[in-house]
Amino acid sequence: MARIIEIKDLSLPELAAYTRLKDPPYRAGWEAENGIFIAENPKVIDIAMRAGYTPLSLLSERRHIEGTARGVIEAAGDIPVYTADRKVLASLTGYELTRGVLCAMRRKAPPPVEDICSGEGEKLVAVAENITDAANLGALFRSTAALGADAVLLSPGCCDPLSRRCLRVSMGTVFQVPWARFDADKGWPVPALEFLHSLGFVTAALALSDEAVSLDDRRLRAPRKLAVLLGTEGDGLSVKTLTHCDLTVKIPMMNGVDSLNVAAAGAVAFWELRKHR
Repeated sequence: MARIIEIKDLSLPELAAYTRLKDPPYRAGWEAENGIFIAENPKVIDIAMRAGYTPLSLLSERRHIEGTARGVIEAAGDIPVYTADRKVLASLTGYELTRGVLCAMRRKAPPPVEDICSGEGEKLVAVAENITDAANLGALFRSTAALGADAVLLSPGCCDPLSRRCLRVSMGTVFQVPWARFDADKGWPVPALEFLHSLGFVTAALALSDEAVSLDDRRLRAPRKLAVLLGTEGDGLSVKTLTHCDLTVKIPMMNGVDSLNVAAAGAVAFWELRKHR
């Protein structure tokens, strides 16, 4: 049974998980040090719990305790539920809660890349290089989940998939799609691409290039294991990454548009590729 606790002192150490939520640099260090993350929105919190993440506490507007937050409060069990009115919570978190409830949850270590990518069956994975915009990464996770990709692999320079903004934009699909991060100590991108090749993957770089083949090229239908690489906002994939991929692929465009947002490009690519697998 959850314990409802009225907030009377915003400086309480128990509330530290919910302070300065609009300060990403501070949050990144604090959350990593304490092994937690913040999930926002009852649906996202529910998906996280179903995926085996442990809730530590909840923060809810008073009016939502018997409303939109009731289901996750009951499912979370015997944990503290801190509450106050909207203005008090906004002064604590730095913004007004759009869905009325936040949950501090315990992090789990992601699996090694090899655990996700090994095996003989067909696999279609997204490989994100240095995507630092949490909204874009969250949208990419949502696209990969919706369109049937088997996993998302992250370069060492990608932002945190468990950041509040990434989770919110992904609508919890970060908890539904297997993901892993390449080890920074082993180097990027060459060692990572060589490792994927050793597991039988064909690597396809999504980029603008005179040598690029169209997304509907038959060569993309043959591999049983295909890794699609998507680059950072603005600069796209690095030259070294492009050099060491098996294919460079482009999405045919019209009306003088040369490219799409990385999440939109990923959605188009996985829709087309999944049709033929």
